Amino acid sequence: MDPAPSSSAPATDSTSCIGTEPILRLLLRFSIPSIVGMLVHALYNIVDRMFIGHGVGAHGLAGVTLSFPLMMAMVSFSILVGVGANTLFSIRMGEGRREEAGRILGNAFGLLFFVPLAASLAALSGLDPLLRIVGASEELLPHARTYARIILAGSALSTTGHGLAHFARSDGHPVVAMASMIAGAAANVVLDALFIFVFGWGIAGAAWATVISQGLAFAWCLAYFLSPGANTRLQRRHLRLEWRHIVWPMLGIGFAPFAMNMANSLLNVVLNRGLGRYGGDDAIAVMGILMAFMSLIFMPVFGLTQGAQPLIGYNFGARKFARVRHLFWSTAVATTVLMVLGWGVSQLFPERIMSLFVPVGSPLIPLGVHALRVFTLAFPIIGFPITGGHLFQAIGKPVPAALLALSRQVILFIPFILVFPLFWGLEGIFYAAPASDTLTFLISLGVVGRQLRRFSRLAPEPPAAP
Repeated sequence: MDPAPSSSAPATDSTSCIGTEPILRLLLRFSIPSIVGMLVHALYNIVDRMFIGHGVGAHGLAGVTLSFPLMMAMVSFSILVGVGANTLFSIRMGEGRREEAGRILGNAFGLLFFVPLAASLAALSGLDPLLRIVGASEELLPHARTYARIILAGSALSTTGHGLAHFARSDGHPVVAMASMIAGAAANVVLDALFIFVFGWGIAGAAWATVISQGLAFAWCLAYFLSPGANTRLQRRHLRLEWRHIVWPMLGIGFAPFAMNMANSLLNVVLNRGLGRYGGDDAIAVMGILMAFMSLIFMPVFGLTQGAQPLIGYNFGARKFARVRHLFWSTAVATTVLMVLGWGVSQLFPERIMSLFVPVGSPLIPLGVHALRVFTLAFPIIGFPITGGHLFQAIGKPVPAALLALSRQVILFIPFILVFPLFWGLEGIFYAAPASDTLTFLISLGVVGRQLRRFSRLAPEPPAAP
């Protein structure tokens, strides 16, 4: 592998435009591939659940739903390293410190591959007790066990591929990240149909389809960072961990989204146990469908904010605070529009959405229609706090980012899930979501507003060189 450019080297054309190109054009150029990529990524869960719902049934859907907290725990680690490392990477690129950016890439790659590999082996050794903890009944345990075993075995490929896709965007090539996700999702659709309906592998076929397709996405991104076309190449000498200067700072910055996703894992455990208690296995299966559909709404939002994050980080590192504010507001408006559109679809077409996952006439449809309409009530207002959390991640402020993340999924949502059903049963679980979304929005108004006012008081941008 070739040596990286020195830290004094100027930024390449693909990165220097981040500090100069018009905001809207730049945001579209970076975010559209990210949005497409994240939408395609959402298809993994959606396609799996569609094929399982029609090919295996309600118990298969419930088994996948019960496996989800374990998968989220693995994803959380990839986000801990990936988001933190990409924030540092983008800032160093903005500062022109290219050699250090290369070391960040190498350190992140080592952590993303080997730590999840070790963690998955540990989880596999005590899988049944873990599944019982997350709410698996004896009837659902075989389905959950079959799916989780295969997914956990391939988790290192998933986490590393996801992290490298983030780096491809930060390296000035968002199309590479998009292409890797498209290739993986297309393979997943084909393999799901082949393994479930042709080979008759059932829920195991869905799991194998996911692992193989994620391995393809990983290989795609790895090939880019080993190629001469990469602005920052992956080098063997950069795999040595630098705990003080790289690892600990990246973990500190990535803690907020990590906490959010671990909270999501914990949330799903509490949610599954509550659903099983107040609604039975059918309620768990319905929640699996809701989670799949809502990922289709959230992934474009996350794609947009992830596309904006390296732009915000670069301009923050270059002390272009006016551009940082402009990027935030442009992203916040766009995320709000996306959430309003998702809310409209969920309110107008819930029956059609449910019928995509289960046969017409299934007893899951009436329950799912009601749950979907209630769960999405506050969607029009949560684009702002999501964008605010990514703003703080991009500028290296993990505490307020964690506050916004944890407010929605731990501090508010979990207590609501535990308390509301005491008064309203299963209905209380459904209404816990819009209640927590509303209060999180109110909190974000104060926290994000204060940071934006701080940008206004910071030193103005230096004049451009003649």
